Amino acid sequence: MLATTALVLTAGCSSGGGTGGGGDGTGPGTAHSSPSRQAAEKAPPAKGSVKVLRTVATGLKTPWGLARLPGGGLLVSSRDEGTITKVDEDTGRKTELGKVSGVSPAGEGGLLGIALSPDFAADRMIYAYFTSASDNRIVRLLYDAKKPAGEQLGAPDTIFKGIPKGYIHNGGRIAFGPDRMLYAGTGESGNRGLAQDRKSLGGKILRLTPEGDPAPGNPFPDSPVYTYGHRNVQGLAWDPEQRLFASEFGQDTWDELNAIKPGDDYGWPDAEGRSSDPEYHNPIAQWHTGDASPSGIAYAEGSIWMAGLKGRCLWRIPLKGTAAAADPQPFLQGRYGRLRTVLPAGGGKLWLTTSNTDGRGDPKSGDDRILELQVR
Repeated sequence: MLATTALVLTAGCSSGGGTGGGGDGTGPGTAHSSPSRQAAEKAPPAKGSVKVLRTVATGLKTPWGLARLPGGGLLVSSRDEGTITKVDEDTGRKTELGKVSGVSPAGEGGLLGIALSPDFAADRMIYAYFTSASDNRIVRLLYDAKKPAGEQLGAPDTIFKGIPKGYIHNGGRIAFGPDRMLYAGTGESGNRGLAQDRKSLGGKILRLTPEGDPAPGNPFPDSPVYTYGHRNVQGLAWDPEQRLFASEFGQDTWDELNAIKPGDDYGWPDAEGRSSDPEYHNPIAQWHTGDASPSGIAYAEGSIWMAGLKGRCLWRIPLKGTAAAADPQPFLQGRYGRLRTVLPAGGGKLWLTTSNTDGRGDPKSGDDRILELQVR
C-alpha cells in the first residue's frame, strides 16, 4: 500500500495541504497504479485555472444528475420534480422528456443520478437512481425522441432495488465505468452501522451489470458490493488509466476524496478522514466539512474536479497516479453558490450545475443553472 500523508484544509475554500493514503488496486475499474507507473506519470501543474465560458441554461429546479447525449444535448434530472429535461447546448432551450414514475422526493431523496447505457446508440436506455416510497433503486427507461415532449420516457424498468433510503444520505450517483459495468454510490441513510455491514447496500459503492446483477469479478462472491465503510458517496470518476475515484461527505470533521480499491473498507463510522488504523483505506485528500460537502466529481486535464455544496466552490485536485500531486485549489468561491454536478465536456472543458434550489441554498435570479467552463 502506498504510504502518504493526509491532506488537511483548515480555512474555508482558501488553502491546501499534502497527499493522502492510496493503495494499489487489482480489479476492474480500480484505482490501480504500480509504483513504477506512478513514478513515470507526469503530474499536472501545481496551479491550474478556471474560466467561465458561458451560462448554458438557467431556470432549472433542483438539478441533480447530468448526462450528455451522443449527438449533442444535455440531460438533467430534477430531484424534487422527478423529471428529466433535455437542454440544447447552443441555445439553452429546455425540453422535458417526461416524469419518472415512482419517485418519492423528500429531504435529500428524489430523482438523483442518471447515466446513459453503454449501448445507448442501439438501445436508447437512460438509467436513473431514485428514492421510491420504500427504498432507493435503479431503473432504466427507454428514450424515444420521436414522441411529443413530456411523453418521451418509457415506463421505468427496475433493475436493482433495496438500497436503504432516508431523509438524508441517499447517495445517488451512478456511472458506467470503462469496463461497461454500472457503478452506484450509496449512503447509509443516517443509520451509521449499515456502512460496515457488507450484507447491507447502504454506505457502499456497488458494481453491477447493465441488467442489475452483481458484476463479474466483484470482491465478495455473489455480492454487488465493491467497497464499503462509506457515509454518503455522490461522486464517481475515472482517470485515463481506468482508476476510480469517489467523493464522500463527512459528518462534522472531514470530507474525503478517495482512490477506490475493490474490497477495501473506507472506515465509516469508525474513521472519518485519515485514520492510523491500517484496516481502513485512507483518503487521498480531506477537507473540513464547511469547506467542501462534495457531490459530483469529474476528471479533466490531469486533475479531479470536485463540486462543493456547503463550500460553494469547485475544487481542483491535481493527481499523480492515485495521490494528490499538489495542494488542491478552490475556484469560483461563492460566485455561483452551491455546486452539485460536474461533467467532462472534452477539450479541457467541463459542465457544472448549481444547486441553490435544493432547500439549503440562497437562490438568485436564474437559478439553478448549467455553466460551461474551460479548465487547466
